[in-house]
Amino acid sequence: MTQRTWIAAACAAVALAVAPAASGAKIVCWKDKAGKVVGCGDTVPPEYQESATKELDKRGMTRNTTESAQEVSRQRTQSEEAAKLKADSERHAAEQKRQDSALIATYASEQEIEGKRDRDLQAIDLQLGQLRISLKNSLERQKDVKARVDVAEKNKKPVDALKDEGSRAAEQTSKFEQAIAAKEKEKDEIRARYAEYKKRYAELKGAPNVAPASGRK
Repeated sequence: MTQRTWIAAACAAVALAVAPAASGAKIVCWKDKAGKVVGCGDTVPPEYQESATKELDKRGMTRNTTESAQEVSRQRTQSEEAAKLKADSERHAAEQKRQDSALIATYASEQEIEGKRDRDLQAIDLQLGQLRISLKNSLERQKDVKARVDVAEKNKKPVDALKDEGSRAAEQTSKFEQAIAAKEKEKDEIRARYAEYKKRYAELKGAPNVAPASGRK
């Protein structure tokens, strides 16, 4: 007889022995962290208060069970995570539906999407043109200041003010370069966004029952 079988039998024997002496008394068996029954009695020992238990009737039959505090916590966490995932999925579906309706209401064809993309890109190109002119002027200013610093140093004249001017020009040049890089990135994002618009628009036009949103984007 294994230890587990012996304990189960002992618990049943305890239930049978105690039942006649106390009408309506219950016998509770408690488990260790591994889920094995390690003892039975009329009350659960303090050290096993958070353990899983099962209640036996006078014939040794299981009538009620409880999970361990650890298992209850795990199940609660699992349930909360499932509820959050469901809520997130529902929010995403609602937002996608709103965007789809707005997309259909905004554009009459894929060509209109392309036209809006091109206009957005042209606006960025105008800004880039201005930034590149400013960058060119800043680079020329840096070059001029450096030449004046070289002449002043050659003639042993003070150059601190000129060097400060050169630092400011270099800082301005760096700002223009960063702004140009940001605009180029924005152009890539515009292309990607309108490519997604076109793809989704084609999918929606092939799908029935897409309700248009009121108004235009």
